[in-house]
Amino acid sequence: MTDAPRMWVYADESCLGNQFQARANPGGAAGLMEYWTGDAWVRRDYWISEPDTTNNRMAIRSAIEGLRAIRRPVGVHFVSDSQYLVRGMTEWLPRWKARGWKRKGGAIENLELWKALDIEAGRHEVEWQWVRGHAGHPQNEYANDLAVQAAKEQTDSNGAVPSRFEEWLQEEREKKGRYMDFHEFASPEERDEG
Repeated sequence: MTDAPRMWVYADESCLGNQFQARANPGGAAGLMEYWTGDAWVRRDYWISEPDTTNNRMAIRSAIEGLRAIRRPVGVHFVSDSQYLVRGMTEWLPRWKARGWKRKGGAIENLELWKALDIEAGRHEVEWQWVRGHAGHPQNEYANDLAVQAAKEQTDSNGAVPSRFEEWLQEEREKKGRYMDFHEFASPEERDEG
């Protein structure tokens, strides 16, 4: 699969009201998907929500939904600010599977979601990358905005839809003066050099 086309997925999650114990915590998970056609980026967004959830659950769902939206096997560069998700997929999951989906410290939290993600990730060649959240990474910040909006409005995109990333980026530049040095039309090679 190393010759498969490459896709970049930038995902994030949100859980509103974590500080409250006696009420529901609505959550959202979302992402920006990009692939390079040879002379331009094609971008798609996705998001889902749950009425009462956790950040960890939404982090796993952000990956399940993003990978599920990719219809054929590809090489995926998956970027998230959730260490729980990235460490889960790169460190913990292989050990859990080797032990028959068990861990030394007791039950695996969100086991059914981890199993679903393992199936979706198994269709692709996935490289997992952690980025620091709220640190000025435009695609991650955009995914965060999508996730927060999904949590607040309790909406679902029903799969990948045309992205608003470029409009969002322009608004961020005009209103906040952010991301002036980000080149949204640069090729993957130009990005790697930068």
